[in-house]
Amino acid sequence: MDLSGDILFYLIGGLAFLCIAGLGLAFTGDAGAEKASKRAKQIASDEPGARRGGRNDPNAARKRQTQQMLKKLREQDESRRKSLVANDIQSKIDQAGLEMNAQVFWIISIILAAMAGFGTWYSGADGPPMILGYEFKSRPLTILGATLAAGIGLPRWVLGMLTKGRNKKLMNQFADGIDIIVRGVKSGLPLTECLRIIAKESPAPLGPEFKLLTDNLQMGMTTERALQQFYKRVPLPEVNFFVIVLSIQAKAGGNLSEALGNLSVVIRSRKMMREKIKALSAEAKASAGIIGVLPFAVGFMVYLTTPSYIMELFTSSGGHTVLFCGFCLYAIGITVMRKMINFDF
Repeated sequence: MDLSGDILFYLIGGLAFLCIAGLGLAFTGDAGAEKASKRAKQIASDEPGARRGGRNDPNAARKRQTQQMLKKLREQDESRRKSLVANDIQSKIDQAGLEMNAQVFWIISIILAAMAGFGTWYSGADGPPMILGYEFKSRPLTILGATLAAGIGLPRWVLGMLTKGRNKKLMNQFADGIDIIVRGVKSGLPLTECLRIIAKESPAPLGPEFKLLTDNLQMGMTTERALQQFYKRVPLPEVNFFVIVLSIQAKAGGNLSEALGNLSVVIRSRKMMREKIKALSAEAKASAGIIGVLPFAVGFMVYLTTPSYIMELFTSSGGHTVLFCGFCLYAIGITVMRKMINFDF
């Protein structure tokens, strides 16, 4: 019995069967796809809009026009918000609520930079510069770093903290201010009078901001321009919603009390969501805080038990390298944890 011949025969038969099956599947698949395509075209042709002419359907045309208008409005709003972003120091000072001009800010920054640079230079007059009791071998780089940190980093960090705290206070008062406008409009008062009431009765920072808004309107500035200046001083999403509602109402009219009432509900809902997110992420933030403090706590305890062991990190070049690598890894870890527990909505 010739086994090789039988195997060859079965192999050829199997390949022939696969070829025939593949050809049949290809032909039937094309036919099925063609049938499905014809069926879809038939269903589309049977729809009421298609029977009325498709492109001449007024509902479809109105829908396309609405979509184009919404897209255009989104693009205009995005370009407007980008144009109002504060890039100069004076705008950032105004956002922080400070009564000073940019020249005073730069003078303070220069004084801080000079004090830090002189202090670092004086501490290393007889040797390597000292910062917080530790010696640094590169004197010029140390003086330059201390000068830049005190002259540029510290003032901007203070401005950022003041702006953040002020915006938080304003957001806690903003919904109440909108409610005052709603009640005033329903009782028959004009919008400018409602804004003036908020400016007089509301505490800082909401009262002073509406005071500036009403002053701009009284000086002859257009409503849209005054609202844009308001958003430039307080660049928050809720303020942007308020500006959009008033701008649309000034151009097209409508029920202002209803629109602002809905906006007040949205702002309060966003505040509740923000507080809920803060409560849900409290455990993760506590864990991140413990992990962030742990290296310093362990280092301090090691210093209390064996000071000579931990001081090798600050007195030797190898220790400086280890500290630099550890600081870089620490910064990366803190950044990752911060991105994980902070939510933008």
